[in-house]
Amino acid sequence: MRPYAFTRPGSVRAALAEADGGSAYLAGGTTLVDLMKLEVSTPSRVVDINRLPLDGISVDSDGLHIGALARMSDVAGDQAVRTRYPMISQALELSASPQLRNMASMGGNLLQRTRCSYFRDLTTACNKREPGSGCAALTGHNRMHAVLGTSEACVATHPSDVAVALVALDTQVHLESRDGTRTVALAEFYRLPGQTPQVENDLRPGELITGLTVPTLPWATRSLYLKIRDRQSYEFALTSVAVALDLDGARIRGVRVAAGGVGTRPWRLGAVEQALVGRTATPDTYEAVVASVAEDARTLPHNVFKPALLRRTLVRALVTLGGRA
Repeated sequence: MRPYAFTRPGSVRAALAEADGGSAYLAGGTTLVDLMKLEVSTPSRVVDINRLPLDGISVDSDGLHIGALARMSDVAGDQAVRTRYPMISQALELSASPQLRNMASMGGNLLQRTRCSYFRDLTTACNKREPGSGCAALTGHNRMHAVLGTSEACVATHPSDVAVALVALDTQVHLESRDGTRTVALAEFYRLPGQTPQVENDLRPGELITGLTVPTLPWATRSLYLKIRDRQSYEFALTSVAVALDLDGARIRGVRVAAGGVGTRPWRLGAVEQALVGRTATPDTYEAVVASVAEDARTLPHNVFKPALLRRTLVRALVTLGGRA
């Protein structure tokens, strides 16, 4: 780990004043500290923001409000979250060990870097880490890598579980900088790699995530986060889906669907949502609608199974929520 300056401001304004092009904000540190030890991330200044008043969880007529510094375990255990948006609690509880959830913040989770092994290995080529160096995953071991939203420059999957649920729920992310505040849809916050995979999101230099708002969605009480992985203990997704379902008897009145583990960012499946509305909630319906999901996937030698696995995961989640009417 390289030497760095360390500061601990007591206000958002002070934290923003100390940010510069070589600085990094520290919350739980569960990603940043690891990357600093590996010298993948080498900030000249670390700004500890844990004293900032950004850790609340509340519900009002506008929806669910989550502070950026709220710990994952606190959000997962919040009674309003568990009852009104169960997919959020489930995604958080499936994402990491209890020890990590106790430390990691919601804002930090959304900004975590990819778990691609080539990104973390300084001896290999990675365009995220060193633009223009190449992507070793294209010809290397790529079983865990993305099949949607990829490019010749990068095939790394987005690592966050809860971001998948939040994208499905049309979550807004609140940002603050020395220039003021702004709000961005989380689905639009994340960028596709294209030819600039090192630019992973719309966060501007020195900008800070201050909170999230999940809009009111009464039927999100019937929701599910289903994660398929190699083992049940702490492991990243081969594929995952976040689904919320609104039923009028056996008729599907509304649905929200997003996928993880298969895309370079949380992947909203709008075509599936549109195709399901108005249909009868049966396994045959689900099978027919998801048959074309990921048909444009760009697979690699070791992850060719992912499109089919995603379709099966979607059907399983829909059957679990909608039954076999």
